[in-house]
Amino acid sequence: MSLGPRRIVCLTAESTETLYLLDEEDRIVGISGFTVRPPRARREKLKISGFTSAKIERIVELEPDLVLGFSNLQADIAAELARQGLEVYIFNQRSVEEILGFIGMLGRMVGVPERAQALIEELRGGLEAARRAALELPCRPRVYFEEWDDPLIGGIRWTAELIGIAGGEDCFPDLSIRPGAKDRVIADPLEVVRRAPDVLIASWCGKKFNRRRVLERDGWQGIPAVRHGRLFEIKSCDILQPGPAALTDGLRQLREIITQCAHEIARPGAAATGVNSAEPAHSPGPRGSP
Repeated sequence: MSLGPRRIVCLTAESTETLYLLDEEDRIVGISGFTVRPPRARREKLKISGFTSAKIERIVELEPDLVLGFSNLQADIAAELARQGLEVYIFNQRSVEEILGFIGMLGRMVGVPERAQALIEELRGGLEAARRAALELPCRPRVYFEEWDDPLIGGIRWTAELIGIAGGEDCFPDLSIRPGAKDRVIADPLEVVRRAPDVLIASWCGKKFNRRRVLERDGWQGIPAVRHGRLFEIKSCDILQPGPAALTDGLRQLREIITQCAHEIARPGAAATGVNSAEPAHSPGPRGSP
């Protein structure tokens, strides 16, 4: 029998997803309302939190021996639960390597390090396959990843790294290394114009992408991505939760978009597809990444 906590509350979706992938879902007694992976988790588990809010009394009633959260945005929730006498652990992964480290740490916490390592190796294999495939692309498109539209917020570090792995070049590497969303605000929208992305990928946290609003932005008509209709959406639940989904579904969609656009760019005069979304809509992820 594996060791570790037996009654776990997961305040964010990636912990739930990972525990299911490790076949340790029986430990989970409460989940985030934004959980979508696996779909059966929403049927099987009690929903006890949003992202920056939680049902404190209900969590206490569940008598968890471990509560798992993510980032400074859940610091107040964690503090209140700690004051109630609960064990709380807040992860803070912001990069691809840190996501893999999170999986390993969670596996050790629940006493299944070998299974966690096997999952890590599987994910590393997918990342390496994507890197090799990217070497075959005719060019590396410049990609602007937009996490929010008002104000404009650029992508967090793991999205920038995944863009590179998929064969693109992130337009705002100077912003992506900043952990907080407020620190990734693009104060001057014309800075995006100056960086001239070939591709725009939107993942507005929990809000549907509005293509028309991008087309109407002052001065943006000259951006290659806008001029050629290379505007795409990846749902936030697929790429903005720092867990396995970002390294699988998120990366897959990035590869599809970047591969399509790289070949289009390499064929001057070819008609743009103007695809709006790389994937059918899922349930929205949490509004506002850390």
